[in-house]
Amino acid sequence: MPPSADVTPGVWGFIAFFVLAVALYLLMRNMNARMRRMSYRQKDAHRTGDEPQAEEGDGPQPPPTPRGGGTAGR
Repeated sequence: MPPSADVTPGVWGFIAFFVLAVALYLLMRNMNARMRRMSYRQKDAHRTGDEPQAEEGDGPQPPPTPRGGGTAGR
């Protein structure tokens, strides 16, 4: 038998895998709660007619223009 066949992850490999599994469970639980909350808010806003409307001032803003006449390096 080759020597590499005797190598196993051992207890520390199990502990690392267990910690990752618990972290994944907690992340998925948090994500589901947030998605459920978002869905409830959207349904409530649609029911009451309070959906936010985009206004003229909302949206991406153009980059600011440089001050001082636009001559850089003089």
